[in-house]
Amino acid sequence: MELQGIPIPVEVENIFKKLQNKYELEFEQVSIRGKHFRILHIKDIEPLIAGRDIFANSLDFPFWVKIWEAEVILANLVASLPAKPNTQILELGAGLAVAGMVAASFGHKVTITDYKDEILDFVRVSSHINKCASNIRLELLDWLNPKDIGLFDTIIASEILFHESFFNPLLKVFKKYLKPDGTIFMTHDIRRKSLAKFLPLCEKDYDIGVKKIKLSTDDENYEILITRLLPK
Repeated sequence: MELQGIPIPVEVENIFKKLQNKYELEFEQVSIRGKHFRILHIKDIEPLIAGRDIFANSLDFPFWVKIWEAEVILANLVASLPAKPNTQILELGAGLAVAGMVAASFGHKVTITDYKDEILDFVRVSSHINKCASNIRLELLDWLNPKDIGLFDTIIASEILFHESFFNPLLKVFKKYLKPDGTIFMTHDIRRKSLAKFLPLCEKDYDIGVKKIKLSTDDENYEILITRLLPK
């Protein structure tokens, strides 16, 4: 079994078949610091997006179906972090989990989370394709009822500030999972206006740093904000 000439590992053949029966699939290549990653995703997302404004607040927009530019910037960032023994990274709202898989490929131990098992199925296939599954743990996670999955040295996330109703639950998730000396990295397109509403809520408990990164593709220029939170 293969897709675009890429063999599907036997460990995830059944998962791949299940996804293929529901969606038209393809691999997209993402290159980070000299390594090339093939990310499984839905080929045509237009029926799911249905012309909606992806930067408006929305509870029902399927953010997980797209490889966001902010996720690529986050992946590049985590690839630069030294992989120290016994340190753990948590990716929240991972979607297709480009950053989490890149971190795992660069030697980090990573727990990748999202709210729906079907989303994690895409990650299961991609992590085996990219030969980094051994460094990855997958967990379903509900921010409104977060279960115990341990403490983490670094929490990463991209494009997760999609609705104000989740701001306070997210802050509680940060406190539940981040070690006292840990670091949080988030990346968002500068057009994501909710970031400016969220950061004031962080000022009491975190030192905040923000850096703007410019990213150019064949057809568009992007400005991505990297936010770093350090517990006070």
